[in-house]
Amino acid sequence: MPKIVDSAARRIEIAEAVYRVIRRDGLAQASLRGVAVEAGLVVGSIRHYFVSHDELILFAVRILVERVLVRLYAHVEELKAPASTREKRMELTERLLGELLPLDAERLAETEVWLAFSAVARTKPKLAEDTAKVPKGTRALVKRLLTEAARGGNLIKKLDVDLETERLAVLLEGLAMAATDRPEHTSPELMVRVLRRHLDSLRR
Repeated sequence: MPKIVDSAARRIEIAEAVYRVIRRDGLAQASLRGVAVEAGLVVGSIRHYFVSHDELILFAVRILVERVLVRLYAHVEELKAPASTREKRMELTERLLGELLPLDAERLAETEVWLAFSAVARTKPKLAEDTAKVPKGTRALVKRLLTEAARGGNLIKKLDVDLETERLAVLLEGLAMAATDRPEHTSPELMVRVLRRHLDSLRR
């Protein structure tokens, strides 16, 4: 009997190979041939699932974003439920925003790969279109959190939500970049402390 291959699962496996190559050797080495070797396949097998290198990279980007979104949505659902105390709600908010920071090995790997994708997107319009959705999504999420907190009377009065949205989004992006560039100086503990201090400064 011929072996039945789960196409969706195989595409994910190939995307995982892309991530490993990028983290180890850089995005420039994530060619079809390089990814095929990493995945234990031949180039023809890769082309069976992706007609071009651009299609493969775009798929890998979308899968990476999807994984983060799944975790974010889980935290959003937690926030929708009535919180027993303001402190509990702040804890949930902190955990949600922490999904955008490299606080563990999995999120560090995702951040490193994402930064590589973002750098290359500057010269690839289609990739740029997809990667641009992430900072926009971050700001939309942050604005929603701040707006709802302000509406509930939990933030400083007359807070400029638009300005604070940008300030918090840039803080998250800066911490993520610092943690990948200088992990010895930007530990997970420090990132959590900085985020918590910032959120505390907005509280009423």
